[in-house]
Amino acid sequence: MGAKGLVGAAMAAWMVVGCGVAETQEPGTSSLETAKAAVVVANGVQLNGINPNGINPNGINPNGVLANRMLLSVRYDDVKVPGAAPFSQTWIQGSELHGLIDTQELSGPDFLQARFVADLDDGSQVNLRIDNVTQGSGADADVWSYRVSYLENDGQWYPLCKTLDGTDSDAIALDAVWNYGQGVAGGGSKIHSTTGFTFACDGYALAKCVRFGYAPWRSVNGVSLEDYHQACTRLLRADFCGDGTPHTQNGNLVNIYDSVSVQTDAASWQPEALWNANGASCFTSHNRSTTPIQCADGRTVSACEPSFSSSTLIISETP
Repeated sequence: MGAKGLVGAAMAAWMVVGCGVAETQEPGTSSLETAKAAVVVANGVQLNGINPNGINPNGINPNGVLANRMLLSVRYDDVKVPGAAPFSQTWIQGSELHGLIDTQELSGPDFLQARFVADLDDGSQVNLRIDNVTQGSGADADVWSYRVSYLENDGQWYPLCKTLDGTDSDAIALDAVWNYGQGVAGGGSKIHSTTGFTFACDGYALAKCVRFGYAPWRSVNGVSLEDYHQACTRLLRADFCGDGTPHTQNGNLVNIYDSVSVQTDAASWQPEALWNANGASCFTSHNRSTTPIQCADGRTVSACEPSFSSSTLIISETP
């Protein structure tokens, strides 16, 4: 990734800069190819290669919102492909869906037109359908993108993931679910589940952190990136307290770098916070929030020494 780790955080939207995901896609191209092709300098700032990456609705959310409802979990059971017997088992390797029909193992493109059942935050369920499957290339060959639709009550299928301008976008399958609560114990936390997984929509924190290089199934020099991915989701949403509450403001930029050099320091800015999977272990007054941050566990603004330790995986800086 190199010196491309500059991310713009937003209250009602995010502008991502650096090594992120493009928000529009030309027909016939994968979202990953489009992302790598989108390098447009923002606001005349060129020193660090800052580039806008589109603005997303509800940017403070970890994942997309489906018709004002949050999709909590996609079920591993009751998966079907038209014309075939139901899957007897379904799982994810990296971000690639796998399943068994009798003794036959299917994966990747075999899941085209597959149907899933997902649970929503209002207690209801929704049917999902995979309309396209795309494998990444090169170093990102382990990143699979799925174009997913959901069945609405009117009997019509609608895109699960959309950008601000209404363009359909893809999702990455992640083998976990997340607590979408805010201001509560466990808010924003990752939950390992044997029964469900997440379709992480491109343009939101869960998928963006994969696109930045923090794929949770990868390792760097023997170090798992799972906690780095989770720390990244906290950082992008400025979830300093680790309780799911975002503290972002529209247009603020943030420089990020980590202890394993997936992202490297691209700007000589002021330290903002030191991050791990549980939020910020330390944050300064030089942060993206315009109101005082009061954490229930007593964490307060302090002087942060920008150095890595077992409790610091990623460091953020602001201009």
